Amino acid sequence: MAKASGKSRTQVAIIGGGPAGLLLSQLLHLDGVDTILLERRSRDYVLGRIRAGVLERGTVELLRTAGVGSRMDVEGINHDGTYLAIANEGFRIDFKRLAGGSVMIYGQTELTHDLYDARDALEARIVHEVDDVRIECADSARPRVGYRHAGNDHVIDCEFVAGCDGFHGVSRKHIPVGVLREFERVYPFGWLGVLSRTPPVSDELIYASHERGFALCSMRNPKLSRYYIQVPLDEKADDWSDGAFWDELRRRIPHDAAERLVTGESIEKSIAPLRSHVAEPMRHGRLFLCGDAAHIVPPTGAKGLNLAASDVYYLWQALRRHYRERDDHGLDTYSETALARVWKAERFSWTMTKLLHRFPDQSDFDRRMQQAELEYLRSSTAAQTSLAENYIGLPY
Repeated sequence: MAKASGKSRTQVAIIGGGPAGLLLSQLLHLDGVDTILLERRSRDYVLGRIRAGVLERGTVELLRTAGVGSRMDVEGINHDGTYLAIANEGFRIDFKRLAGGSVMIYGQTELTHDLYDARDALEARIVHEVDDVRIECADSARPRVGYRHAGNDHVIDCEFVAGCDGFHGVSRKHIPVGVLREFERVYPFGWLGVLSRTPPVSDELIYASHERGFALCSMRNPKLSRYYIQVPLDEKADDWSDGAFWDELRRRIPHDAAERLVTGESIEKSIAPLRSHVAEPMRHGRLFLCGDAAHIVPPTGAKGLNLAASDVYYLWQALRRHYRERDDHGLDTYSETALARVWKAERFSWTMTKLLHRFPDQSDFDRRMQQAELEYLRSSTAAQTSLAENYIGLPY
C-alpha cells in the first residue's frame, strides 16, 4: 500500500529527463521560472543511452544560450559538408559554400551529461525512477501531475505541464482521443548500428546508397566511430558477428573508404526500426508536447534531437513571454508554430530515407527513378543547396 501523499508546487512540471526536458528546465530556470522534472528511469540509465550526435546550427546556438555549450565548443567537431555515395562512388555536399552554415558533431550522451551538470549546479528539482505518472485537469487553469516515487504518492500543483517523455511516454496519451490525430509510416527495414573505438573512416559523414542497401559512416569523436547498415526487420543484432558487419559495410561504401576502414571489436551493437510519426495538436489546454512525445523521424536526416530542440525553443519563448509580459500569443500558437517546422523536417527525413534505401516492394522502374534522382543531386547545384539548407537546419 502506498504511503501518505506528498504535495509540491511549481510553475512548470516537466515530464521526461532526456535532453528536451533538461534543456527546457535549464532555459526556464535562467529566466526565473521554477520547474520540477520527473524521469521514469535512473540517471545512470539516461546517461547510458546511445543516441545521435549531429547538431544543427540552431541547436548549437540554443545550447550556448542555455549555458551548456562550453565543452561542446571545445570537443565538438564542426562539419562543413557531408559525402553521398552511389554504387561505391562518392561526392561531397558543401554546406558552407551552398548554405552558409555547418553542423556540429557532439554525442547526445555528452550533451546530456552537460545538461545534468548545469541543472545540478543550479540545484534543480529532478526526481528519477518515478512511475504511475498522471496528468490531471490539463484543460483547466490549475493542472496537476501525480506520480509515485519510492512507494509514496505525490502530487505537483503547477501552472503548465511540458510532456518531454518520448514516444512511449504518458503525456501524449492524456490528449483526448477525439482531439488527438496521429500520422505514421513504419518502414520495412531497420538500421544495424555498431559503435567501435576506432578512428572514423572519413572526416565527414558518408551516406551510401547501394544495391545491397543503405549504409552510414558516422562518428562520436576522433577515436569513437558509429556505423550503420540497412537490414530487414526480422534480423537480430546477435546474428551479426563483428566480422560479418565490417565485410558488409565495406561492400556498400565508396571503394576508397572501404580500403582505409579501421575495424575493431564492437562495444555496442543494436538494430533500430525506422518510423515517421506526428501527433497533432502538440497542445491540449496547459499540456504541451515536446520532442519524441509529439513526433518521430527516421534518423536518415539527423533531425530527431534537433526537432526536440526547436520545440523547446518555441515553448521556452512562449512561457517566457507569458511570465515576463503576460502575453499568451506564443502559448496559443505553439502547436501550429512547432508543427510547421516538424512537417518540413519530416519531409526532409522521408525524402532522404526514400532516396537512399532499398525498399522490398521496389519495382525496376522505382529503382531507376531513385538512381536518376541521385544522379541529378550529384550534378545539380540547386538540388545540393536544398539538401544543405535542410541538413544544417531551417531557421526557427
